[in-house]
Amino acid sequence: MDVNVLFIWDVRNELREYISEGIPQDTGINLIFPSPAEESEYLKHADVADIIVGWRPSEELLEKAKNLSLYINPGAGVQHLLEKFRGLDQSRDITLVNGHGNAYFTAQHAVALLLSLTNKVIPHHNWMADGKWRRGDDYAKSIPLRRRRIGLLGYGAVNSRVHQFLSGFKNEFAVVKRSQLENDGLPTEIKFFKPSELHDFLDYIDVLILAVPLTEETDGIIGQKELGHLGERGLLVNMSRGQVVEQAALYNALKKNTIAGAAIDVWYDYQPDSDENGKKYPYQYPFHELENIILSPHRGASPMDDLQRWNEVIENIKRFASGSSDFLNTVDIERGY
Repeated sequence: MDVNVLFIWDVRNELREYISEGIPQDTGINLIFPSPAEESEYLKHADVADIIVGWRPSEELLEKAKNLSLYINPGAGVQHLLEKFRGLDQSRDITLVNGHGNAYFTAQHAVALLLSLTNKVIPHHNWMADGKWRRGDDYAKSIPLRRRRIGLLGYGAVNSRVHQFLSGFKNEFAVVKRSQLENDGLPTEIKFFKPSELHDFLDYIDVLILAVPLTEETDGIIGQKELGHLGERGLLVNMSRGQVVEQAALYNALKKNTIAGAAIDVWYDYQPDSDENGKKYPYQYPFHELENIILSPHRGASPMDDLQRWNEVIENIKRFASGSSDFLNTVDIERGY
């Protein structure tokens, strides 16, 4: 039986070729790249689609795709899809999966932000660019990672790689996770905390790296009280979603030096209005005026043109065509990840 796979964005030629080359010729898999890449064209093919690949399907498209069995969201975040999929006729057996093809790059970016924060790379770069040579430790001295405890909030595709990348620093590691991790096979030993032990976890660590999905449980999980537990030596790197850390609490903690510093790649307003000077800031508080923060414009997934990031999508298509339902990164619609 043929399997029809509908792609609902303008897929560049290089990527089309890569996906096509990854699909065996004799599998009966038909890849549909509508031209032009417009909603009206997607709707023409919806009724034959067994699989849809894309980020933002319309409700009309999902309703019309009566044969749909697998929806592949190529990115990690699915919060924008949950309401739509919860609202579908529950008699329809549709599996939603997300993509972790950017996990390596996001983990790399997390480590880069952490080291830039500890080694004060940004201010010394700016001083050099301004012709101020070797201002030294009196202005911004590095923070050694040695003897600091690194805490991982979440241990999925991103933070498991962060753990691997940072393991050479010989730090102690701790994690907050629903289920116990077995130390066998991990890069280093890691101390386990349950979600109910969040404050004990924060008391124990010096560096907090967040890589969790945004759900009802994680929305605002780090607030004023939690940042107080992290403490004045604490460093925070957020690679999850802005709302996981309360905005006002984070700003005030940095301004008052309740924590030592933060590096943030995820924000609070992704369609900010221009201010009177034509500048756009994705937050309500003036984080850019602080000296103990590194600002990153949600670019942890870069480079976006890397083709190997699509291997998970190809693998899930092949598994579907072979009759398997054991997909990579299946989303629990009710739990939200």
